[in-house]
Amino acid sequence: MKKRKGTPDAPDVLELGARFARSAAQEGLLASYAVVPHRRIPDGQKDPRSRWFSSYGGYISIGCDAGRIAVCPISFSDLLKPEYRGKVALTGTDPRRSEVAFAAVYSAALANGGSFDDIQPGLDYFARLDGTGNLQHTSPNPAQEKIASGATPIVIEWDFLNLAHSDEIPSSSVRWKVSIPFDGSFSEYYAQAINKDAPHPAAARLWEEYVLSPEGQNLRLDDYARPALMQSMREDGTIDKAKAARLPTVEGVPTFPSEEQLKRSRSVVAKGWTAAVPGLTVDDRAGPFQAADG
Repeated sequence: MKKRKGTPDAPDVLELGARFARSAAQEGLLASYAVVPHRRIPDGQKDPRSRWFSSYGGYISIGCDAGRIAVCPISFSDLLKPEYRGKVALTGTDPRRSEVAFAAVYSAALANGGSFDDIQPGLDYFARLDGTGNLQHTSPNPAQEKIASGATPIVIEWDFLNLAHSDEIPSSSVRWKVSIPFDGSFSEYYAQAINKDAPHPAAARLWEEYVLSPEGQNLRLDDYARPALMQSMREDGTIDKAKAARLPTVEGVPTFPSEEQLKRSRSVVAKGWTAAVPGLTVDDRAGPFQAADG
């Protein structure tokens, strides 16, 4: 965005991870614009000065092939059971580089007495999971191939990506089920923002209105993502009920760590992951924080 400033191909709008949206706002790169449904966007999913807002997101989930696993796990506690030995894969594999893996550690922390201020129980959990022999030391990617072959019958992944596997895998032998671990629900959302130096600012504002319109929000459900206005749309009857019904149940409403809590937690994970899970292969194809930060 900085490199293209003042050029005809500079972006009008941006879709990026929330932490990058906050950073861009702090650098003065984003325009302030309050969309019509701004007040309906949940707290924690919008900038107080209207420089960015959440559009859609998802939760850490457990995907399981019910055709190969007799009883699918639905919690982090379940994943420790001996019947899942060598069957559990973590997308991204390395939480120091992958946002989905980092989110999985945070989710596990919440399931094991931790909090947004204390991610250490998440590291301790993955150390236990590795110690049981349940955690695979390779990437589940390419997911479609490995799930279809039975190589990775259980995958920890964003729910919208786990749910998409059912559509992507042609094998009729795979019965892919997805659940949000009830003992540790953790979500992240993509943010929308307008470039402060947008070449077409009026068009940018119109686009942002469309993104948060019922039509724009319901389109997110096509790919199993959760619209930021999902609860509000349930209440006013504009949600696509059939598509929303495909999503796994979530306990409670999404809450999010602060930027300072994230910073401290990333530092804890950076220092402690190798000791917690030695030898786990890094999934270079995922890139640094690609899953949620673009």
